[in-house]
Amino acid sequence: MLGCQQALALEDIRSEGVGSAEEALARIGDNFAGIVISDIRLPGIDGLELLTRLKARDPSLPVVLITGHGDISMAVNAMRDGAYDFMEKPFSPERLVEVARRALEQRGLAREVWSLRRQLAGRSLLEGRIIGRSPAMQNLRALIANVADTSANVLIEGETGTGKELVARCLHDFSRRHTQQFVALNCGGLPESLFESEIFGHEANAFTGAGKRRIGKIEHAHNGTLFLDEVESMPLNLQIKLLRVLQERTLERLGSNQSLAVDCRVIAATKSDLDELSKASQFRSDLYYRLNVVTLELPPLRERREDILQLFEHFLQVSSLRFDRETPELDRQTLSTLMTHEWPGNVRELRNVAERYALGLPAFKKSGTNTASSSLDFAEAVETFEKNLLTDALQRSGGNLSQASQELGMAKTTLFDKVKKYGLG
Repeated sequence: MLGCQQALALEDIRSEGVGSAEEALARIGDNFAGIVISDIRLPGIDGLELLTRLKARDPSLPVVLITGHGDISMAVNAMRDGAYDFMEKPFSPERLVEVARRALEQRGLAREVWSLRRQLAGRSLLEGRIIGRSPAMQNLRALIANVADTSANVLIEGETGTGKELVARCLHDFSRRHTQQFVALNCGGLPESLFESEIFGHEANAFTGAGKRRIGKIEHAHNGTLFLDEVESMPLNLQIKLLRVLQERTLERLGSNQSLAVDCRVIAATKSDLDELSKASQFRSDLYYRLNVVTLELPPLRERREDILQLFEHFLQVSSLRFDRETPELDRQTLSTLMTHEWPGNVRELRNVAERYALGLPAFKKSGTNTASSSLDFAEAVETFEKNLLTDALQRSGGNLSQASQELGMAKTTLFDKVKKYGLG
């Protein structure tokens, strides 16, 4: 084994050696990007059984088998069962490197095709979860589809109520980790005295009151996703411990000296400017840079008013089904208020308004609505509503003006003028 690793290392091919098939199966997870080279004769599970189990997990995984002189017939059967190639002992380092390079190239191409297919499927599915036709939301969906199936840490920035946890769940659900745990922790919702135990876990009797072992959030998220909401609230003295876990991919429970290997993708969310906080020594800059590999910015609802009606109609339909009510029609006054309200609570507030409207209650409480400082008057609100109606009709008709004009009950020339007016062509 050592000789094979040295031969690969000389050609800049990184490898890791294990002593048994059982150990290999334990280390190869859903995100494994490499190949497997194994002897047929192993202690415990043999190479043929290892091949069968690996192929059941991932049919595209290249498995190369090493055979002795008397194992050729076994190797031929293994090829029929899906082995990528086999090498008969003794073999030269050049032969090993050649086979490894070819297998890695095939593996890379297969993963690239898989990723592209998932991105294409994800973009259409994301539209049903990340709702909005504004350029900002279109760009957000594209970024999610692009980075979801990577191991890169992600920092989500946005005001309260903009949907940061929804984005985090989408990143998890559209990744290969989707079959594993999505573990969420609100860093601002725990007292500092409990935070360390909650995130790192503890052994029995590690401190007063620790009657039994507790698995922490990081360990629970092994092979899955750890979502740290309001990460700006994490105590400074624990930020260095988290940084060490992210760097070394190991952790120690409180009261233990044993290091545990952990592999979790970290997604953090903040409503603050971590860059400014780090410059003011209120957040560790090294942790900020570790978390900030990819940044997703969620705009407040007031900056994407063209999405308000689409979101409201979605929440209204969902709420009506949940409350077993008929979906009410949108009246003129509510439409105007929807488009002129400042939405300090963002999408969360909009959902609450839709729920009240579905129940037949006033959508807005008088004390909570202030349209005097609105950036849109009623005429602008109506224009926005009209633009959205036209956009929907054009999308359903595939851009066919004749079909869209019939659906809208509008003359084709009038529709053409409005398309030009709103820049929809």
